[in-house]
Amino acid sequence: MESREIVRRAIEFDKPPRLPFFLGGFWSDKLSALIRDFPHDVCDCWEMDRQEAGWFFDNPVIDDWGCGWKRTEINNMGQVVHHPLEDWSKLATYSPPNPRNPFYFERTEDGIKDANDRYVVITSHFNLIERLHMLHGFAMTLEDFYLEPEKIHRLLDMILEYKISHVGEAARRFGDRVHGIFLTDDWGTQNNTLVSAEILKEFFLDRYRQLFDAIHGHGWHVILHSCGKINDFVPFFIDVGADVLNMQQPRAYGIKELGERFAGKVCFLTTVDIQATLPTEDSEAVRAEARELVENWSTPEGGFIVFNYGDSDAIGVSEGIAEVMFQAFYDLREYWTKQKAS
Repeated sequence: MESREIVRRAIEFDKPPRLPFFLGGFWSDKLSALIRDFPHDVCDCWEMDRQEAGWFFDNPVIDDWGCGWKRTEINNMGQVVHHPLEDWSKLATYSPPNPRNPFYFERTEDGIKDANDRYVVITSHFNLIERLHMLHGFAMTLEDFYLEPEKIHRLLDMILEYKISHVGEAARRFGDRVHGIFLTDDWGTQNNTLVSAEILKEFFLDRYRQLFDAIHGHGWHVILHSCGKINDFVPFFIDVGADVLNMQQPRAYGIKELGERFAGKVCFLTTVDIQATLPTEDSEAVRAEARELVENWSTPEGGFIVFNYGDSDAIGVSEGIAEVMFQAFYDLREYWTKQKAS
């Protein structure tokens, strides 16, 4: 069976023959050698986020939205330290970049041309909440949900219009060669969501629905990444159309708790915990958590895709522990088939 069909079946709860593997596009040559024998079911291309001012991972200066980036001593993407709409008086004359700029798409072709039978994902970072606070500033955004709601709505409409057009242009160019889009919006702290459910409902849910409907209209799945303990928001994301949730901190959510509430209702794209487990370098703990995840988050019909964080340096782990994790998931790849047989 082709890789894309195995992934589709997992997402749509259509009884895949094994667990699919999303190895990602960012790992060193050493790690690539370690995991080359594992299934490689997903072709993941990040080039749609390329900026004329500089690809933010390599040159985080001023992006095309006017947001100024600064990187710490740790090798990561950095963070926004200059917010072009910190002062609301600039909103009246502000314009986002052109979502159909050919520059944003000209390297995507190379990124997906060798996908062969794999499931193709294009990634679009910084969607609603992330781009909002990058433009206006994090603390001021939280304040202005209450103090300046009309301006927040106006800016979110601008962001949404950009995103829908950006996705539409990608669909025009690549069509059914793409199967899903990976969206990022971090909504949680280690302990809870950043805002209340009331704020999510007032400012974001309908806009997510519009964005997800547009993506589904192109025949693509919606894969939503969100860091932090977002348990209380999961039902809302499912309701507005997220097909897959990328969860990277299973211990923060509570593996059993999350599984009891949502296994079978949404597909999980997940890894052994990138903060609480992988950095311990404890192979037995990694193997045990991989099993716990498969047992609690997957179902006989599907709903589980193995994920690779892809940047060992950023999370302070050796590349060897990634091999341990993938081997553990590989050994469990036919878990439900074997359970049924026994």
